[in-house]
Amino acid sequence: GAPLQEGRLGAVAVLSRGSDPNAGHVGFLLGEADGQIYLLGGNQSDAVTVAAFPKARLLDVRWPLETAVAETPPGPAPDSRLFDEALGHVLEMEGGFSDDPYDPGGPTNRGITLAVYAAWKGVDADARLKEQLKSIPDRDVRAIYASRYWAPASCAQLAPALAFVHFDAAVNHGVVGAIRLLQQAVDTDVDGEIGPLTLGAIARRPIEATLEAYAEARRARYRALPHFWRFGRGWLRRVDTTLTRAREIAARTASWTATEQKEPDDMATSTTPAPKWWGNSMTIWGAAVTALSTVLPALGPVIGVDITADLIREAGDKIIETTQAIGGLVGLAMTIYGRIRATQPLAQREMTLKL
Repeated sequence: GAPLQEGRLGAVAVLSRGSDPNAGHVGFLLGEADGQIYLLGGNQSDAVTVAAFPKARLLDVRWPLETAVAETPPGPAPDSRLFDEALGHVLEMEGGFSDDPYDPGGPTNRGITLAVYAAWKGVDADARLKEQLKSIPDRDVRAIYASRYWAPASCAQLAPALAFVHFDAAVNHGVVGAIRLLQQAVDTDVDGEIGPLTLGAIARRPIEATLEAYAEARRARYRALPHFWRFGRGWLRRVDTTLTRAREIAARTASWTATEQKEPDDMATSTTPAPKWWGNSMTIWGAAVTALSTVLPALGPVIGVDITADLIREAGDKIIETTQAIGGLVGLAMTIYGRIRATQPLAQREMTLKL
């Protein structure tokens, strides 16, 4: 392939392995941060994973010769409403274009620095690109955040509320920095990589405790920065807002049922209606009327309702027979009609019967 001067999403990164020049590693480049590069590799920890490697091991970045290099390579598009919600939050927190001399990130628009945008475009960071950054397209914004922060930070492996917080932290502290803060919050080994140990530690703790501990770790990190005096108030307000919204997500997802987790189209085409109480069922009442009309005279003495021969003679054989026939006919009609129009399953309800 052709060598690239700058990293590019999807390029093949070639890494060294020890002192043997014939040994190495390759993977698809996803991004870089804090001296680390993130690769999608086919044999990383004996699995197909996204993993971080020291940038010092990078020998070359290559692009296939037979493939035209697009001006703006498309980024991954997570099919996730959670990602869209988290991205909307981050963009709200980051705001528009700024070029504060006290900001170590330099010129920034919608949370994307000029250096990051240059690496994404595969060009030098110059005045012309700075003007382009001011009007960065939405598709580039989404693709950059998905490939540079959401995927390398393993947000998709976390519970929704925690993924929401972790994504915001990855954008503001860097991917590795956010992972370390998360590991600190769940009291596990702090190595900057999310693996089985970290995921296990997360699973063992209540989500609310993890969210609170993560927020406190972020506050402590901000207070330790030398430019906290200028940006500290906004940073702490960002942590508080992120925590509040994450709690709302946790409360929302905790009450989800299997039906509520379906996609809207699935819910619209569902043919299983909500259950109703049996007392509202015409079928049940029809069967009850039929039973009372035809069975009660025979079983009455057993339950204390004694329809004696004298009573029958007193009321008249014809009246009793007519009443039973009408009752049976009405009950049968109700049963048949209720069964035809029934659309809802029956549900139990507690009730008290006093005799």
